[in-house]
Amino acid sequence: MTDQTTPVSAEAKSAATAFIRTFGEFKDDVSRRISEMGTRLERLDRKQAGVRRPALAGAQAEQPPHRKAFAAYVRQGDDQALKALGLEGKGYNTAMNAEGGFLIDPQTSALVGTVLESGASIRAVANVVQVEATAYDVLVDYGDIGADWTTEADGSVTGPTPTVDRISIPLHELSAAPMASQRILDDTAFDMEAWLAERIADKFLRAESSAFVTGDGVNKPVGFLTKTKVADAAWAWDSLGYVTTGTSGDFDAQTPGDALVDLVYALGAEYRARAVFVMNSKTAGELRKIKDSHGRFLWVEGLAGEQPARLLGYPVQVVEAMPEIGPDSFSIAFGDFSHGYTIAERPDIRILRDPFTNRPNVTFFATKRVGGDVTDFAAIKLLKFGAS
Repeated sequence: MTDQTTPVSAEAKSAATAFIRTFGEFKDDVSRRISEMGTRLERLDRKQAGVRRPALAGAQAEQPPHRKAFAAYVRQGDDQALKALGLEGKGYNTAMNAEGGFLIDPQTSALVGTVLESGASIRAVANVVQVEATAYDVLVDYGDIGADWTTEADGSVTGPTPTVDRISIPLHELSAAPMASQRILDDTAFDMEAWLAERIADKFLRAESSAFVTGDGVNKPVGFLTKTKVADAAWAWDSLGYVTTGTSGDFDAQTPGDALVDLVYALGAEYRARAVFVMNSKTAGELRKIKDSHGRFLWVEGLAGEQPARLLGYPVQVVEAMPEIGPDSFSIAFGDFSHGYTIAERPDIRILRDPFTNRPNVTFFATKRVGGDVTDFAAIKLLKFGAS
Protein backbone atom coordinates (compact mmCIF):
# COMPACT_ATOMS: atom_id res chain seq x y z
CA MET A 1 0.00 0.00 0.00
CA THR A 2 1.30 3.40 -0.93
CA ASP A 3 1.85 5.87 1.99
CA GLN A 4 -0.41 8.87 1.31
CA THR A 5 0.55 10.88 4.47
CA THR A 6 1.02 14.56 3.74
CA PRO A 7 4.33 15.87 5.10
CA VAL A 8 4.07 18.52 7.85
CA SER A 9 5.40 21.87 6.77
CA ALA A 10 7.99 23.79 8.75
CA GLU A 11 5.49 26.60 9.36
CA ALA A 12 3.00 24.19 10.97
CA LYS A 13 5.68 22.72 13.23
CA SER A 14 6.70 26.21 14.31
CA ALA A 15 3.11 27.21 15.05
CA ALA A 16 2.50 24.05 17.07
CA THR A 17 5.67 24.61 19.08
CA ALA A 18 4.68 28.22 19.78
CA PHE A 19 1.19 27.11 20.87
CA ILE A 20 2.56 24.47 23.27
CA ARG A 21 4.97 27.03 24.75
CA THR A 22 2.21 29.64 25.15
CA PHE A 23 -0.16 27.07 26.72
CA GLY A 24 2.54 26.01 29.15
CA GLU A 25 3.09 29.65 30.18
CA PHE A 26 -0.67 30.05 30.60
CA LYS A 27 -0.82 26.99 32.89
CA ASP A 28 2.07 28.32 34.96
CA ASP A 29 0.37 31.70 35.28
CA VAL A 30 -2.91 30.09 36.37
CA SER A 31 -1.13 27.95 38.98
CA ARG A 32 0.72 31.02 40.28
CA ARG A 33 -2.52 32.99 40.59
CA ILE A 34 -4.28 30.13 42.39
CA SER A 35 -1.37 29.87 44.81
CA GLU A 36 -1.45 33.61 45.49
CA MET A 37 -5.20 33.53 45.99
CA GLY A 38 -4.87 30.65 48.46
CA THR A 39 -2.25 32.60 50.39
CA ARG A 40 -4.48 35.67 50.54
CA LEU A 41 -7.47 33.61 51.68
CA GLU A 42 -5.38 31.98 54.38
CA ARG A 43 -4.28 35.38 55.65
CA LEU A 44 -7.88 36.64 55.55
CA ASP A 45 -9.05 33.58 57.52
CA ARG A 46 -6.42 34.27 60.17
CA LYS A 47 -7.51 37.88 60.42
CA GLN A 48 -11.18 36.93 60.69
CA ALA A 49 -10.38 34.29 63.29
CA GLY A 50 -8.60 36.96 65.26
CA VAL A 51 -11.68 39.16 65.08
CA ARG A 52 -14.03 36.36 66.10
CA ARG A 53 -11.84 35.14 68.93
CA PRO A 54 -13.31 36.37 72.23
CA ALA A 55 -11.15 38.67 74.24
CA LEU A 56 -9.47 37.08 77.22
CA ALA A 57 -10.92 37.95 80.55
CA GLY A 58 -7.73 39.81 81.35
CA ALA A 59 -8.32 42.32 78.57
CA GLN A 60 -10.39 44.53 80.83
CA ALA A 61 -9.55 47.79 79.10
CA GLU A 62 -11.96 47.10 76.23
CA GLN A 63 -14.86 46.11 78.49
CA PRO A 64 -17.55 48.51 79.72
CA PRO A 65 -17.11 49.69 83.34
CA HIS A 66 -20.00 47.57 84.64
CA ARG A 67 -18.57 44.36 83.16
CA LYS A 68 -15.02 45.17 84.29
CA ALA A 69 -16.21 45.81 87.82
CA PHE A 70 -18.30 42.64 87.88
CA ALA A 71 -15.40 40.52 86.58
CA ALA A 72 -13.12 41.95 89.27
CA TYR A 73 -15.67 41.09 91.95
CA VAL A 74 -16.21 37.54 90.66
CA ARG A 75 -12.52 36.73 90.27
CA GLN A 76 -10.84 38.55 93.14
CA GLY A 77 -13.71 39.64 95.36
CA ASP A 78 -12.91 43.30 94.63
CA ASP A 79 -16.21 45.09 95.25
CA GLN A 80 -14.96 48.66 95.31
CA ALA A 81 -15.61 49.29 91.62
CA LEU A 82 -19.14 47.91 91.93
CA LYS A 83 -19.85 50.13 94.92
CA ALA A 84 -18.46 53.12 93.03
CA LEU A 85 -20.91 52.40 90.22
CA GLY A 86 -23.78 52.21 92.69
CA LEU A 87 -24.50 48.56 91.97
CA GLU A 88 -24.67 47.33 95.53
CA GLY A 89 -27.89 45.44 96.23
CA LYS A 90 -28.78 47.23 99.46
CA GLY A 91 -31.99 46.22 101.11
CA TYR A 92 -32.14 43.00 99.10
CA ASN A 93 -32.51 40.96 102.26
CA THR A 94 -33.84 42.90 105.22
CA ALA A 95 -32.01 40.57 107.61
CA MET A 96 -28.63 40.96 105.88
CA ASN A 97 -28.48 44.41 104.32
CA ALA A 98 -24.69 44.43 104.30
CA GLU A 99 -24.59 41.12 102.41
CA GLY A 100 -27.29 41.72 99.87
CA GLY A 101 -24.99 41.00 96.97
CA PHE A 102 -24.58 42.89 93.71
CA LEU A 103 -26.58 43.16 90.52
CA ILE A 104 -25.24 40.80 87.90
CA ASP A 105 -23.86 42.52 84.79
CA PRO A 106 -26.34 43.04 81.92
CA GLN A 107 -24.63 40.67 79.47
CA THR A 108 -24.53 37.81 81.96
CA SER A 109 -28.11 38.49 83.02
CA ALA A 110 -29.25 38.43 79.38
CA LEU A 111 -27.52 35.08 78.86
CA VAL A 112 -29.29 33.63 81.89
CA GLY A 113 -32.63 34.90 80.59
CA THR A 114 -32.02 33.44 77.12
CA VAL A 115 -31.30 29.99 78.55
CA LEU A 116 -34.43 30.12 80.72
CA GLU A 117 -36.64 31.14 77.79
CA SER A 118 -35.30 28.42 75.48
CA GLY A 119 -35.31 25.61 78.04
CA ALA A 120 -37.73 22.75 78.62
CA SER A 121 -40.08 24.79 80.77
CA ILE A 122 -43.56 26.26 80.77
CA ARG A 123 -41.77 29.63 80.60
CA ALA A 124 -41.27 29.03 76.87
CA VAL A 125 -45.03 29.17 76.20
CA ALA A 126 -46.43 31.10 79.20
CA ASN A 127 -47.11 34.80 79.62
CA VAL A 128 -43.97 36.31 81.20
CA VAL A 129 -44.12 39.80 82.74
CA GLN A 130 -41.46 41.79 84.54
CA VAL A 131 -42.41 43.84 87.58
CA GLU A 132 -40.71 45.94 90.23
CA ALA A 133 -43.22 45.19 92.99
CA THR A 134 -43.36 42.17 95.29
CA ALA A 135 -46.54 40.83 93.63
CA TYR A 136 -48.38 41.02 90.33
CA ASP A 137 -52.17 41.34 90.17
CA VAL A 138 -54.23 40.10 87.23
CA LEU A 139 -57.88 41.04 86.68
CA VAL A 140 -59.70 38.37 84.66
CA ASP A 141 -63.21 38.76 83.29
CA TYR A 142 -64.51 35.20 82.98
CA GLY A 143 -68.21 36.00 82.62
CA ASP A 144 -70.20 37.26 79.68
CA ILE A 145 -69.08 40.77 78.81
CA GLY A 146 -71.91 43.27 78.69
CA ALA A 147 -72.20 44.25 75.03
CA ASP A 148 -75.00 45.25 72.70
CA TRP A 149 -75.66 47.04 69.42
CA THR A 150 -76.19 50.75 69.94
CA THR A 151 -76.95 53.91 68.00
CA GLU A 152 -75.69 57.47 68.37
CA ALA A 153 -78.96 58.39 70.09
CA ASP A 154 -78.82 55.46 72.50
CA GLY A 155 -75.39 54.76 73.84
CA SER A 156 -76.47 52.45 76.64
CA VAL A 157 -75.05 48.96 76.85
CA THR A 158 -77.26 46.18 78.13
CA GLY A 159 -76.46 42.62 79.02
CA PRO A 160 -75.18 40.66 81.99
CA THR A 161 -72.75 42.19 84.43
CA PRO A 162 -69.24 40.84 83.82
CA THR A 163 -67.68 38.61 86.49
CA VAL A 164 -64.17 39.69 87.43
CA ASP A 165 -61.64 37.61 89.34
CA ARG A 166 -58.55 39.19 90.86
CA ILE A 167 -55.54 36.86 90.89
CA SER A 168 -52.49 37.98 92.86
CA ILE A 169 -49.14 36.38 92.02
CA PRO A 170 -46.58 36.89 94.82
CA LEU A 171 -42.89 36.81 93.92
CA HIS A 172 -40.70 34.28 95.71
CA GLU A 173 -36.94 34.11 96.07
CA LEU A 174 -35.19 31.57 93.84
CA SER A 175 -31.52 30.88 94.57
CA ALA A 176 -28.62 28.94 93.09
CA ALA A 177 -25.12 28.37 94.48
CA PRO A 178 -22.59 27.23 91.86
CA MET A 179 -18.96 26.79 93.01
CA ALA A 180 -15.60 27.28 91.31
CA SER A 181 -12.00 26.86 92.49
CA GLN A 182 -9.87 29.94 92.99
CA ARG A 183 -7.32 28.49 90.57
CA ILE A 184 -9.91 28.58 87.77
CA LEU A 185 -10.92 32.10 88.73
CA ASP A 186 -7.29 33.22 88.50
CA ASP A 187 -7.00 31.87 84.94
CA THR A 188 -7.65 34.93 82.79
CA ALA A 189 -8.20 32.76 79.69
CA PHE A 190 -11.21 31.12 81.35
CA ASP A 191 -14.52 32.79 80.42
CA MET A 192 -15.76 33.06 83.98
CA GLU A 193 -18.81 35.17 83.19
CA ALA A 194 -20.18 32.72 80.60
CA TRP A 195 -19.51 29.74 82.88
CA LEU A 196 -21.24 31.43 85.81
CA ALA A 197 -24.25 32.39 83.69
CA GLU A 198 -24.64 28.82 82.42
CA ARG A 199 -24.45 27.33 85.92
CA ILE A 200 -26.95 29.82 87.33
CA ALA A 201 -29.34 29.37 84.41
CA ASP A 202 -29.19 25.57 84.65
CA LYS A 203 -30.08 25.56 88.36
CA PHE A 204 -32.78 28.20 87.93
CA LEU A 205 -34.30 26.29 85.01
CA ARG A 206 -34.60 23.02 86.93
CA ALA A 207 -36.22 24.67 89.95
CA GLU A 208 -38.57 26.84 87.88
CA SER A 209 -39.71 24.06 85.58
CA SER A 210 -40.83 21.90 88.48
CA ALA A 211 -42.53 24.74 90.36
CA PHE A 212 -44.54 25.95 87.35
CA VAL A 213 -46.03 22.45 87.01
CA THR A 214 -46.36 21.08 90.56
CA GLY A 215 -45.40 23.95 92.89
CA ASP A 216 -47.58 24.18 96.02
CA GLY A 217 -47.33 27.97 96.33
CA VAL A 218 -45.40 27.80 99.63
CA ASN A 219 -42.33 29.98 99.01
CA LYS A 220 -42.56 29.02 95.35
CA PRO A 221 -44.88 29.54 92.35
CA VAL A 222 -48.22 27.71 92.09
CA GLY A 223 -48.07 24.88 89.57
CA PHE A 224 -51.02 24.47 87.21
CA LEU A 225 -51.36 20.76 88.03
CA THR A 226 -52.04 21.60 91.69
CA LYS A 227 -55.34 23.24 90.78
CA THR A 228 -58.66 21.46 91.29
CA LYS A 229 -59.38 19.11 88.38
CA VAL A 230 -62.88 18.17 87.25
CA ALA A 231 -64.40 16.34 84.29
CA ASP A 232 -64.73 18.84 81.47
CA ALA A 233 -68.51 18.35 81.32
CA ALA A 234 -68.71 19.76 84.87
CA TRP A 235 -66.04 22.44 84.44
CA ALA A 236 -66.34 25.71 86.34
CA TRP A 237 -64.00 28.63 87.06
CA ASP A 238 -61.21 27.96 89.59
CA SER A 239 -60.71 24.44 88.24
CA LEU A 240 -59.12 22.77 85.22
CA GLY A 241 -61.25 20.54 83.04
CA TYR A 242 -60.07 17.13 81.84
CA VAL A 243 -61.03 14.41 79.40
CA THR A 244 -60.11 10.74 79.86
CA THR A 245 -58.41 8.09 77.74
CA GLY A 246 -60.97 5.51 78.87
CA THR A 247 -58.22 3.15 80.07
CA SER A 248 -56.39 3.30 83.39
CA GLY A 249 -52.74 4.20 82.85
CA ASP A 250 -52.82 3.93 79.07
CA PHE A 251 -54.49 4.92 75.81
CA ASP A 252 -57.37 2.90 74.42
CA ALA A 253 -55.94 -0.13 72.63
CA GLN A 254 -58.17 0.20 69.56
CA THR A 255 -58.46 3.96 69.08
CA PRO A 256 -55.59 5.60 71.00
CA GLY A 257 -55.79 8.87 69.06
CA ASP A 258 -59.43 9.57 69.87
CA ALA A 259 -58.62 10.84 73.37
CA LEU A 260 -56.19 13.38 71.90
CA VAL A 261 -58.86 14.63 69.50
CA ASP A 262 -61.30 14.94 72.41
CA LEU A 263 -58.67 16.91 74.33
CA VAL A 264 -58.14 19.34 71.47
CA TYR A 265 -61.83 20.08 71.03
CA ALA A 266 -62.48 20.36 74.76
CA LEU A 267 -60.56 23.64 74.49
CA GLY A 268 -62.51 26.66 73.31
CA ALA A 269 -61.97 27.79 69.72
CA GLU A 270 -60.68 31.18 70.91
CA TYR A 271 -57.72 29.42 72.56
CA ARG A 272 -56.88 26.74 69.99
CA ALA A 273 -55.09 29.08 67.59
CA ARG A 274 -52.18 29.46 70.05
CA ALA A 275 -52.52 26.17 71.89
CA VAL A 276 -49.67 23.72 72.54
CA PHE A 277 -49.36 20.21 73.95
CA VAL A 278 -47.24 19.90 77.11
CA MET A 279 -45.75 16.56 78.23
CA ASN A 280 -42.47 14.97 79.31
CA SER A 281 -40.06 13.02 77.07
CA LYS A 282 -41.34 9.56 77.96
CA THR A 283 -44.90 10.52 77.14
CA ALA A 284 -43.72 12.08 73.89
CA GLY A 285 -42.00 8.80 73.04
CA GLU A 286 -45.28 6.94 73.45
CA LEU A 287 -47.19 9.44 71.33
CA ARG A 288 -44.70 9.16 68.47
CA LYS A 289 -45.87 5.56 67.96
CA ILE A 290 -49.57 6.35 67.59
CA LYS A 291 -51.08 6.20 64.09
CA ASP A 292 -54.48 7.11 62.73
CA SER A 293 -56.87 4.68 61.00
CA HIS A 294 -54.97 5.16 57.72
CA GLY A 295 -51.61 4.23 59.23
CA ARG A 296 -50.28 7.79 59.38
CA PHE A 297 -48.39 8.98 62.44
CA LEU A 298 -50.13 11.68 64.48
CA TRP A 299 -46.71 13.04 65.48
CA VAL A 300 -44.78 15.12 62.92
CA GLU A 301 -41.25 16.35 63.50
CA GLY A 302 -40.48 20.04 62.90
CA LEU A 303 -39.28 20.83 59.38
CA ALA A 304 -36.41 22.94 60.73
CA GLY A 305 -34.16 22.48 63.72
CA GLU A 306 -35.73 25.28 65.76
CA GLN A 307 -39.33 24.36 64.98
CA PRO A 308 -41.13 22.21 67.56
CA ALA A 309 -42.64 18.84 66.74
CA ARG A 310 -46.38 18.86 66.11
CA LEU A 311 -49.15 16.60 67.29
CA LEU A 312 -52.46 16.80 65.40
CA GLY A 313 -51.07 20.00 63.90
CA TYR A 314 -50.28 21.69 67.24
CA PRO A 315 -46.79 22.38 68.67
CA VAL A 316 -45.41 20.15 71.44
CA GLN A 317 -43.52 21.64 74.40
CA VAL A 318 -41.51 19.01 76.29
CA VAL A 319 -41.42 19.73 80.03
CA GLU A 320 -39.71 17.04 82.08
CA ALA A 321 -41.57 18.06 85.24
CA MET A 322 -44.82 16.69 83.78
CA PRO A 323 -45.81 13.33 85.33
CA GLU A 324 -45.22 10.05 83.52
CA ILE A 325 -48.14 8.01 82.23
CA GLY A 326 -49.73 5.99 85.03
CA PRO A 327 -53.11 5.13 86.51
CA ASP A 328 -55.24 8.30 86.68
CA SER A 329 -52.21 10.49 85.87
CA PHE A 330 -52.59 13.90 84.21
CA SER A 331 -49.63 13.46 81.90
CA ILE A 332 -50.68 15.69 78.99
CA ALA A 333 -51.89 19.28 79.04
CA PHE A 334 -53.23 21.20 76.07
CA GLY A 335 -53.96 24.89 76.02
CA ASP A 336 -53.05 28.46 75.30
CA PHE A 337 -50.54 28.99 78.10
CA SER A 338 -49.93 32.59 77.04
CA HIS A 339 -53.40 33.22 78.52
CA GLY A 340 -53.63 30.33 80.93
CA TYR A 341 -50.43 30.72 82.97
CA THR A 342 -48.59 33.90 83.96
CA ILE A 343 -45.02 34.14 85.24
CA ALA A 344 -44.10 37.35 87.05
CA GLU A 345 -40.48 38.18 87.88
CA ARG A 346 -38.16 40.98 88.79
CA PRO A 347 -35.72 41.77 85.98
CA ASP A 348 -32.62 41.82 88.16
CA ILE A 349 -30.40 38.95 89.35
CA ARG A 350 -28.13 39.46 92.35
CA ILE A 351 -24.99 37.59 93.25
CA LEU A 352 -22.98 37.27 96.47
CA ARG A 353 -19.42 35.88 96.49
CA ASP A 354 -18.48 33.59 99.40
CA PRO A 355 -14.81 32.46 99.47
CA PHE A 356 -14.93 31.14 103.06
CA THR A 357 -17.68 28.54 103.53
CA ASN A 358 -16.38 25.94 101.06
CA ARG A 359 -12.66 26.70 100.92
CA PRO A 360 -10.66 26.33 98.72
CA ASN A 361 -13.67 26.73 96.42
CA VAL A 362 -15.61 29.96 95.96
CA THR A 363 -19.40 29.80 96.17
CA PHE A 364 -21.56 32.26 94.24
CA PHE A 365 -25.03 32.76 95.73
CA ALA A 366 -27.29 33.95 92.89
CA THR A 367 -30.86 35.02 93.64
CA LYS A 368 -33.86 36.29 91.74
CA ARG A 369 -37.56 36.76 92.50
CA VAL A 370 -40.20 34.96 90.48
CA GLY A 371 -43.80 33.81 90.85
CA GLY A 372 -46.40 32.05 88.74
CA ASP A 373 -50.05 30.99 88.75
CA VAL A 374 -52.95 30.06 86.51
CA THR A 375 -54.65 33.21 85.24
CA ASP A 376 -57.27 31.77 82.86
CA PHE A 377 -58.78 28.45 83.90
CA ALA A 378 -60.60 28.09 80.58
CA ALA A 379 -57.35 28.19 78.58
CA ILE A 380 -55.89 24.85 79.79
CA LYS A 381 -57.30 21.33 79.49
CA LEU A 382 -55.82 18.07 80.79
CA LEU A 383 -55.80 14.46 79.62
CA LYS A 384 -56.41 11.95 82.40
CA PHE A 385 -55.12 8.41 81.87
CA GLY A 386 -58.10 6.81 83.54
CA ALA A 387 -61.41 5.15 82.87
CA SER A 388 -63.40 8.06 84.29
